[in-house]
Amino acid sequence: MEERAYEGTYPYRLLYSLNSIETLAQSMSDNRQTGYFPVPALIIVTDGQGWIEADGQRYQLDKGAGFLFECGAVGRISAGEQGLSFYRLNFEVIASGENGMYAMHNFPEDGLLQSGPIQCRPFPQINMLLESIHQSLRSLEHIEHFAAQSRFQELLLLLMRANPCAAVPEDERAAVQRSIQYMQEHFNETVTVDGLAEIAGLGRSRFTRLFKEQTGQIPLEYLNGLRIERAQQQLLMSKDRLHEIALAVGYSNEYYFSRRFKGSVGVTPGKYRSLYQEGTRIFAPFLEDYLLALGIMPVAQYCHADWGKQDYLGLHQIPAFDISTGDWQGLSRYTPELIMLDDGFQRWHLEECRQVAPLFKLPFHQENWRATLRSAAAIFGRSGSVQEVIGSYEDKARAARERLSRLAGMQTVAVLRISSAGIMLYGCDGLGYTGGVLHSDLGLQPHPLVRQLSRGQKQVNLSLEALAQLTADHLFITFDRQMGEGRELLESPLWRSLPAARSGCVYEMDFMAWMNYGVMSHHRKIADVLQVLA
Repeated sequence: MEERAYEGTYPYRLLYSLNSIETLAQSMSDNRQTGYFPVPALIIVTDGQGWIEADGQRYQLDKGAGFLFECGAVGRISAGEQGLSFYRLNFEVIASGENGMYAMHNFPEDGLLQSGPIQCRPFPQINMLLESIHQSLRSLEHIEHFAAQSRFQELLLLLMRANPCAAVPEDERAAVQRSIQYMQEHFNETVTVDGLAEIAGLGRSRFTRLFKEQTGQIPLEYLNGLRIERAQQQLLMSKDRLHEIALAVGYSNEYYFSRRFKGSVGVTPGKYRSLYQEGTRIFAPFLEDYLLALGIMPVAQYCHADWGKQDYLGLHQIPAFDISTGDWQGLSRYTPELIMLDDGFQRWHLEECRQVAPLFKLPFHQENWRATLRSAAAIFGRSGSVQEVIGSYEDKARAARERLSRLAGMQTVAVLRISSAGIMLYGCDGLGYTGGVLHSDLGLQPHPLVRQLSRGQKQVNLSLEALAQLTADHLFITFDRQMGEGRELLESPLWRSLPAARSGCVYEMDFMAWMNYGVMSHHRKIADVLQVLA
């Protein structure tokens, strides 16, 4: 494998591969001469005390401390009077990109890992991972070696979160967010306030106060909410028994689980499970696309004072409810029995809908609309129709791609979301509302500037200087009325100088249809593209 030093920011993915792990016990009489580290090495102390000398400095070591050496580093590890016990993990950092894979000598300056002393917290969990990795690598089974690599990634993730990049100073709000992310990933495990405070790097009382300021709840109330949310998903999407679900989401007692569930949701787990039966009255803001694709009519459709409603769905007989009003009593007029939300519900305070009917937070997969559709189908007993819906879309996309390949050829396209606040350029590589349809499914060529600026992001802000370089053959645009449309841009000399504008190849598209991940919105995108390009 070719080796290459890091030469600044570039669109490579960094991979971390564990080579070996060893446990070492060192006494003062074992203190050695300065050592050389031919590959990156991670030192984590499990007992005793001592110090590391590296780069002309001396760093104290005790239980829970760690140190990260870069490839080619020179350092000396010394034990104190009580001795020193530690793990040493040797690994490689590999940059993977379009031009191949390269072993890296140095950690990127803006990377998630930096050489030098590191904090190893939460230490009990890190210690358990180290023991598990060590045991797995000693096994002769290939699957155990794979398990060791997987746990090594989990170990690095904990260390990255406990040691945010010094170039971006972390405030207390970000520290609390780190504890929230930990809870979201470990909700089914034993979680304590002391442990969360340690992850955040804050004292218990200050952590609890800041946590409540940010979330409106104390930490364990928030944890209970996460567990109940996952239980709701399992109740509607599986046939697991109640005690199995209770254990899976972190409750050791089915009775206690049922009591907490009813206290949070308002009905027992058994009653909640019955809600998905045929004929249940559903309100699903932002998810009507998926319901309609499965042949399910909501009792009301969402609309927004600035954006309007999803006219492309043709729900003309379904009453519209403006989510921007917060008039939940008004929503109750439609007597929904279940309210289904996606992961953007907090922006609109839709969790307050629970005063109207029980809530269900659908596992939402954004670009992977097929997975979201399967989740919705599993709830309502429509799994048998999912493949037909997917197949219909894929047939349409395939036929459109063949037609466009003949007519559009290598002409380039770009998608812009325009408002008074600025211009948003949508990316490619299957990301965002449009990348998967236009570039992956239809095979349209993104303008080089799209790939250069987005670099794996769904969308990026586009400056006027960058807009002047957008020489795409075709521009698909939509206006975000919530931010103020910004149509005056189209009258500017800069806009009129763009090749697409000069040749009349700028197409305004329906905002609600194009800024959506649903399969029916994707059908609409294909129809719109064919109308203007074919």
